[in-house]
Amino acid sequence: MEQYIIQGAFFVFAALTLLPALGILFSRNVLNSALLLLVSLIGVAGIFVLAYADFLAITQIMVYIGGVLILLLYGVMFTKKRDASGLLTSHTNKLAGVVTVGALASVFLHLLLNGNQELLSVIITDNPAESSIPIIGTAIMTNYVLAFEVIAVLLLVALIGAAYISGRDVLDTPQK
Repeated sequence: MEQYIIQGAFFVFAALTLLPALGILFSRNVLNSALLLLVSLIGVAGIFVLAYADFLAITQIMVYIGGVLILLLYGVMFTKKRDASGLLTSHTNKLAGVVTVGALASVFLHLLLNGNQELLSVIITDNPAESSIPIIGTAIMTNYVLAFEVIAVLLLVALIGAAYISGRDVLDTPQK
């Protein structure tokens, strides 16, 4: 019975991921696409929870929903046109998109049908309900602390560079 509940929850989260993603493809309104992206990212986080990847689920929510999507919504709000039409996009390169999706779908289907089941059995632990967050946190703060700090400095430099580049046009134009 528990297996059917988990399988049903997977299909709900899969639909919650795929249906808004299709809506993003066909929507011309950027704000609607951003809100559909929110629903799709929540579905991905739900799939991570069902796969006992709690660290990835929390990272999905904090980084993508809490950071990237909110930044995207702020960008839409600040660049929105004053008229009632909103910010609209146009679809170009439809043939390239269809070819890319077809190629990726064939690669994913090949990987799904010819996957290494022995490697999968190594990945699955005896107690999947045990949280991986303490293990990952300990590894990052002991074995990989130098890489963690280098990435933090790199992100800080990228943030300062982005602020400098975006503010340069304002500083270069003469004030009246």
